[in-house]
Amino acid sequence: MTRRIAIFDFDGTLVGGDSLLPYLGRVAGRMRSGLVFARAIRAGLTSAGSNPDDDLRTRIKGGMLYRALKGVPLEVAQGAAERMRPWPRWYAPTLNALKRHADAGDVVVVATGGLSLYIPTLLEKLPVHRILATDMEVRGGVLTGHMQGGNCVRAEKARRVASLLRELGPFDETYGYGNRPSDLPFLALMSHPMVIPTVPRR
Repeated sequence: MTRRIAIFDFDGTLVGGDSLLPYLGRVAGRMRSGLVFARAIRAGLTSAGSNPDDDLRTRIKGGMLYRALKGVPLEVAQGAAERMRPWPRWYAPTLNALKRHADAGDVVVVATGGLSLYIPTLLEKLPVHRILATDMEVRGGVLTGHMQGGNCVRAEKARRVASLLRELGPFDETYGYGNRPSDLPFLALMSHPMVIPTVPRR
């Protein structure tokens, strides 16, 4: 029997737009999350070049998450995830591909830079077997604002995908669905990479 796995990006691939800021808006309020984003960009640009190995986008994201989520009780963050349920505008071609893979008995995975605080809630009604997402540190039921285990994008996403393939494999065929350029590292690991033009929020 042929074993197959299909791995899907979330933001801009399965859904239109990016889910992180809308989620933070539901945690901290839309106005505050906008200020947090602006301050994180300013701080990231100010420190740019201090470490040549730094990823500017991850530094900005880390600053934004710290400012928005530090000290937030986990139950508040989970409540914001519930309020995110109506947010997704699914991109039919990719969503239909996911369902076809599930119907064929393939292992279906979503690998995303979105947070594990809310991504499982948004995927709850879909036939997804595993989720790779950005985790947030929790201590005593309260978010510290720090990412735990890295930012699940680009090279880190590819590293996690490679680890998952070793864990669940071997597979005869591997399918990947993502947008360029951020998903190209993980798509390079797939025997059938599908590059989706980044889906905007409409």
